[in-house]
Amino acid sequence: MAELPKFLSPHHLLTLLKSQNNPTSALSLFYSAPKTHPNYAHTPAVFHHILRLLSHHPTLLPHLTRIIHLIRAQNLTCPEDIPLTVIKTYSKNLMVDKAVFVFQRMKEFFGCEPGIRSYNCLLNAFVVGNQWDRAELFFKHLEKMGVSPNLETYNVLVKISCKKLRFSEARELLEWMWVWGLKPDIVSYGTVINGLAKSGDLSGALKVFDEMSERGVSPDVMSYNILIDGFFKKGDSVGGMEIWERLVKDSGVYPNVVTYNVVISGLSKCGKFEESLEFWQRLKRNDRKQDLFTYSSLIHGLCKCGNVDGASRVYGEMVESGVSPDVVVYNALLNGYCQAAKIKESFELWDLMGKEGKCNAVSFNILIRGLLENGMVDEGISMWEHVADNNCLVDSTTYGVLIHGLCKNGYLDKALVVLREAEDRGDALNISAYSSMINGLCGVGRLSEAVHLLDEMREHGWQPNSYVFNALLNGLIRASKIEDAIQLFKEMTTKDCSPNVVSYNTLINGLCKVERFSEAYNFVKEMLEKGWKADMITYSLLMDGLYQSKKVDMAINLWFQVLDHGLQPDVIMHNIMIHGLCSVGKLEDALHLYSKMGEHHCVPNLVTHNTLMEGLYKTRECQKASIIWARILGKGLQPDIISYNIILKGLCSCNRLCDAIVFLNDALSRGILPTYITWSILVRAVLNHGAVT
Repeated sequence: MAELPKFLSPHHLLTLLKSQNNPTSALSLFYSAPKTHPNYAHTPAVFHHILRLLSHHPTLLPHLTRIIHLIRAQNLTCPEDIPLTVIKTYSKNLMVDKAVFVFQRMKEFFGCEPGIRSYNCLLNAFVVGNQWDRAELFFKHLEKMGVSPNLETYNVLVKISCKKLRFSEARELLEWMWVWGLKPDIVSYGTVINGLAKSGDLSGALKVFDEMSERGVSPDVMSYNILIDGFFKKGDSVGGMEIWERLVKDSGVYPNVVTYNVVISGLSKCGKFEESLEFWQRLKRNDRKQDLFTYSSLIHGLCKCGNVDGASRVYGEMVESGVSPDVVVYNALLNGYCQAAKIKESFELWDLMGKEGKCNAVSFNILIRGLLENGMVDEGISMWEHVADNNCLVDSTTYGVLIHGLCKNGYLDKALVVLREAEDRGDALNISAYSSMINGLCGVGRLSEAVHLLDEMREHGWQPNSYVFNALLNGLIRASKIEDAIQLFKEMTTKDCSPNVVSYNTLINGLCKVERFSEAYNFVKEMLEKGWKADMITYSLLMDGLYQSKKVDMAINLWFQVLDHGLQPDVIMHNIMIHGLCSVGKLEDALHLYSKMGEHHCVPNLVTHNTLMEGLYKTRECQKASIIWARILGKGLQPDIISYNIILKGLCSCNRLCDAIVFLNDALSRGILPTYITWSILVRAVLNHGAVT
């Protein structure tokens, strides 16, 4: 802290205060001056400077009251700017009642009467604090006091209307301002444009934007930025780029770094990563300074699309340009490395983040998830053991990530140990940790342990969600405990966890597997009655079950129900139908359905063609089967060993062993290796029909 000279004037002190980089040091100088220099007294200019300093440092706000008392004690006559600074500071920090208190005592504290600027400032304080009704009452008080509202006053009223989503009222205010000669400015129009854009009404925002230009109010870059951002946030990249083009053609305004950031971020979020990179290059060519947000948007977008090398290059340029990455940028890059299985780079970045003190619990969760998803369980456990006691790097999400990863890799017992250790230490566990553990136990048939853990979970105050119940449902059905599954399904409603589409599909699948189709069908009806929209999985499960039990007519009726509900059957449902029709000898119906797939915007896949070939060979329609084979090759599909086994079996059943050997050689030439089934087909054919000559 600088030392005060022997002879001190307010001008000299003001110079010293402005030279201080540390606000606390400036405050100390301010307080010590009257104590060490008895003949010295602060002037309004000194008070104004120190008040502006406090407005930028919320931690120093407690000093505000003390300084106001010092001003009052000196009985100064201050300019209105000084109480305005105090009111604005309280407003910015949402301390509305304190702002009102200062406004009401301006004459007493500061020796000046409130003017229109003070009225506007307090009116805005109510708006900032979301106290809109008080704002409207205060405006009426303003009129009673004989204070004439000005443009700024009405701009605040426009802001109130927009905050309340009363946009027609806001536009009427704009019109009223024109009528009374107040001439709305860019702030007036910008407020309405911003409100409409944030509410999602982009057409309304664009209409106000056009009206502004027509009335001679020149748009600024901020109004363009608001519209561009609004379109991108709605996923409308075309609309966003149209506004960009209008901005470029506007000779009175130029894109700034915020504009480029909005476009780069918007394009990235819309999946247009190449275009976002082009804008970044354009930004550099125009010598526009790039900030943290620019780099962050690019790195996040490139990592999201899997271009981690590109993200690394951007990161390198970021460091070279002197922009310091924050933890968000590091986390995006770390996540990109993990998803691309670049484990070495992940560890190197993690070490750098630790050295710079820019890692948090999110960072650690990303690294642990990455290691476990890449099968590096030992490394994941080692990392966990290294930081387990570091509260800064471990949160409730960490346990869910760790337990889920361990279960996924088959380390259920280790996952249970982690869960028990967390409970013993009293660490925060979230529902994800328990649900992942229950799901893992159900997956390997350890149902009794899963049920026991469900009870423990409730004891710890966690109510099971649909994910937990669905895991238990699936486990019970896999263990053929269908009655227990139905009972659990009924319990879900009583436990304030209504079954969802996954719950219904799981139960319907289980019922179909044990050929209880009428019950399955009833659950589909119940599902629809409760407002759930049956999806392709629901219908496909039921249809598959009906075909397996030879209930062909019911399956066909269900197919037409799907079409009547306006659903577009996917390739899986088409394959189920074609397989079912082929299995009961309805080859012509199956081929007709295959020919109509295009009408449902559905492209036949290899399974579709394999199913048809198998059906045709079973009825010895070798010529038609060969046409399907030709279509497989013609459509660029890659036949697999299943395709060849179907052909070999079909040809052998028609005593065409020589042709079968030709196809075997073709499979080998394509690098497709025969299986046990392949050799069984050929050996049986040789035994039945004799050796190939």
